[in-house]
Amino acid sequence: MGESICEVRAGEDDAGVRVDRWLAENIPGLSRSRIQTLIKAGEVRSGAATIGDVGERVKPGRIYSVCVPEALDPEPAGEDIALDVVFEDAHLIVINKPAGLVVHPAPGHSSGTLVNALIAHCGESLSGIGGVKRPGIVHRLDKDTSGLLVVAKTDSAHQALSDQFAEHGRDGRLHRAYLALAWGVPERPSGVIDAPLGRSQANRKKMAVVSEKLGRQARTHYNLVDAYDGSDVKGVASLMRMELETGRTHQIRVHLAHIRHPVMGDPVYGTGFKASARLLGAEARWALGSLRRQALHAAELGFEHPASGEPLRFEAQMPADMQRLVDALGTAKSAV
Repeated sequence: MGESICEVRAGEDDAGVRVDRWLAENIPGLSRSRIQTLIKAGEVRSGAATIGDVGERVKPGRIYSVCVPEALDPEPAGEDIALDVVFEDAHLIVINKPAGLVVHPAPGHSSGTLVNALIAHCGESLSGIGGVKRPGIVHRLDKDTSGLLVVAKTDSAHQALSDQFAEHGRDGRLHRAYLALAWGVPERPSGVIDAPLGRSQANRKKMAVVSEKLGRQARTHYNLVDAYDGSDVKGVASLMRMELETGRTHQIRVHLAHIRHPVMGDPVYGTGFKASARLLGAEARWALGSLRRQALHAAELGFEHPASGEPLRFEAQMPADMQRLVDALGTAKSAV
């Protein structure tokens, strides 16, 4: 199996710095977590001595060598699945994910996922995440949520993007916005839903608003874009733009259900509103029935490029199934 040797000499200013951090800063393409894994595997040396402690301090004048084994072939196997590529370079790829595509293999979805598709699409441009030629999943979208998703192609890009997503936009680098069609119209045209989320005590497969002690902080900003009337009822549905301040599982879906405006078509959190379909006009009822998923779309994504630091911003138009419902609802639009 092929391998590469990276050597770096420590200067006087490097004295006392943790070796894992210093090596990650001085060897392009290797993240700190990857360096730590290589240290624990005995692949990092200082002169003739093997370094075994990730927290060891750098000594000036020493030459540190890192043996990087060739990245292993990926698991699972790549599959020829069509992708809507919005942007791609040597470091990352941005995909406009269609509804129905699972992001990562899991029990019940061992194939036909976005990861399978990316392994086939990216091929040798995957330099290895944690020593394996695989795409680095930074964030996820639910299977039936469409929209923009960024994936890392290198270990260092994965680390840098993960750091940005961990901040959830608090430092100004990350931007995410969604479009959602929801039942009813909120009393206020804009606001913040601030309610902690955790596993539902009644159904562990669902998320729910819980006490602060049992859950994690979750904040969602919303703005009303449009409001729609039904066949003979005012304010039966609305189009909302949502921005996440945190990134919890099912956050938008649970938060909108919490304020009694669940996402239209949501089979998990909107079941109590199924009967509301009878309030829609015939065309809108048909469009909702053909949607077969929650009407939620990741429309905007912005972040700093992990290598250049350049701010990147992408937008994805609403997919045809959601646009069809918007058009049908718009035939009886309310004034916002």
